[in-house]
Formats: sequence, structure tokens, C-alpha cells
Amino acid sequence: MTRMGERGGASRKVDGLGVHSLDHFALCVPDMREACNFYDAFGLELRSAGRSMGIHTFNNPQRWALLMEGRTKRLHHLSFGVFAEDLERFKRHIEAQGIPLLDAPPGVESDGVWLLDPDGMPVELRVAPKTSPEQKAAAEFSSSPAGKPGAPKRSQAPFITPSRLSHCLTFTRDVSAMIAFYSRVLGLRLSDRSGNNIAFMHGIHGSDHHLVAFARSHAPGLHHCAWQVASLNEVGLGAMQMANKGFAKGWGLGRHVLGSNYFHYVRDPWGTHSEYSCDMDYIPADYPWQAGDHEAEDAFYVWGPQPPTDWTHNHEADQA
Repeated sequence: MTRMGERGGASRKVDGLGVHSLDHFALCVPDMREACNFYDAFGLELRSAGRSMGIHTFNNPQRWALLMEGRTKRLHHLSFGVFAEDLERFKRHIEAQGIPLLDAPPGVESDGVWLLDPDGMPVELRVAPKTSPEQKAAAEFSSSPAGKPGAPKRSQAPFITPSRLSHCLTFTRDVSAMIAFYSRVLGLRLSDRSGNNIAFMHGIHGSDHHLVAFARSHAPGLHHCAWQVASLNEVGLGAMQMANKGFAKGWGLGRHVLGSNYFHYVRDPWGTHSEYSCDMDYIPADYPWQAGDHEAEDAFYVWGPQPPTDWTHNHEADQA
């Protein structure tokens, strides 16, 4: 069975009830100007959204993130996109699970459905276009022919602008509880995990290896948001772009095992990372992907520098 989505020709691929995309995330930040400076340097477009600031990619109407003023930096909520015909089904499904439906948080305009996840994080389900990809995103790996230089002059290196939000990884007190909730309530599926330390989940209507991921900590928070770029070269250029703007702290260049993507992470002023990501594994709709439970060595990265000593530290919890 295939039905058309709301916009953009995206199709509803399977009959199961499940969110189709990570629509956006919202962050409270203690200094809006400083936050905007970081995301602007990263190659994202910032647009006023009332008292907040929307984060967009260029030439794309989708608002991928929302910056809100707050006393400290903290993850405010996650929002997932659903097909129009599924919203009422989700309401009935959530209530049948004994989970209360809530009003939107103060200051947030929404016609979606709200609930809390096991860590008390507000989660929105809203009717929205499917922004998770319909197929594996093409990655560019090109070589110049003999007799021609392959690299541009450094002075002519392009400014890197990601094309879309890829995923978010959040801290949680209980990875297994999050897997159970997001699969039972939101219809996501487990892609891979490493015990109760980290887990990756994908959408049933076709998505990257993970829309969301969860890492164990003593408190909730946002570890990183990841942004799609077109090539390994753009990952490296993005890292240089940020270093030239004064944001040299981070981790990369490297390649992950679970998801297989090439990466470079850049640390923001409050300890959260933004990732340039390229060539992630893709799981087609209703594909019988076999989730694995991997040893820690085989769940992190294939190659790259040693991660920073505070890589798994929850800086957001320090500011609470």
C-alpha cells in the first residue's frame, strides 16, 4: 500500500503506525547572539521566528531547529513528523498506552500532539512533510584525471552549507527504556545498539540508519545534532571553516562503524556538538534490517583520532 504524503511527493510506504521524520529539535540557549554566531559559521541560515530563531538550510523551507532564550543551554523538545492520516491514530494509540496527552509547552505554537518520554523530555508529533530521505543520499567521491589538479586553491575553497538535519543524539538515564518507548509509542525501529550504553533508531517509512540515537548518562540532554553534507571533502572543509571562525574544538575527521558515516564534530560554546556527516547507511521502508548488539569497540568508529577525554560528558547536566 502506498499513499502520497503532504508535500514533496513523499510516499507512505507501509501500513504500520510510525513517525516518518525527525522534524526539528528545539534548544534553549543562554546567549542568542552567541548561538546564532555558531550556527551561522557552521553554514546554516537563521530566520526570525517571533521571540525565537529558526535554523534552516539554504534553499529549503524546512525549519530544522528552533533556538529559544533560556537561563542555561538545554534541549527543550523533539518534534517528529507524521502523515496526516496517522495523527488521530497516534492520539488513540498513545491514550491506549496509558500515556497522557499534554498541551504544548508555554511559548510554543503547535497544533500537534504532545507527550513526555521516559526522561521527561517533551515530544511533539505533528503533521509535516516527510523530510527523511526517500533513498540513500548520493555521496561525491571524485578523482581528477591525470594532468589536472584535483583540489581548489585554499583561498577559493567553497563555504560549506549542509543540506538537511540528519539526526540528533540525546543523553538518557536508561537506553533500554528509550528503545522501548520510541518503538512502542512512536513506531521507530532499533537499528543497532551497544548494550545499555548507546542505541540508534530508524523510521519505518524509509530513513537513514538513525533519526535519533540515545547515549547513557546520569541526566538527559543533547549530545549532538548532525547535518548532511555531500562529500568527505565537504566534511573536511567544514571543519576548517569552523576552525577559521574560532571553533576549533571537536573531534574528527573519522568514520563511524554503526551508520558508517564520515564525520567531523564541532563543539559549541556550551559543550554540545554539531556534526558534519556524509554517506550514512540507509534503511529502506519495511526492509528487514537485523539490529545488532555490538561490543563497544565495534560500535564507535573505524578510524580517526582519539576522541576528546570529555566526549561522553554531559555538559548540559552541568548547567542545569
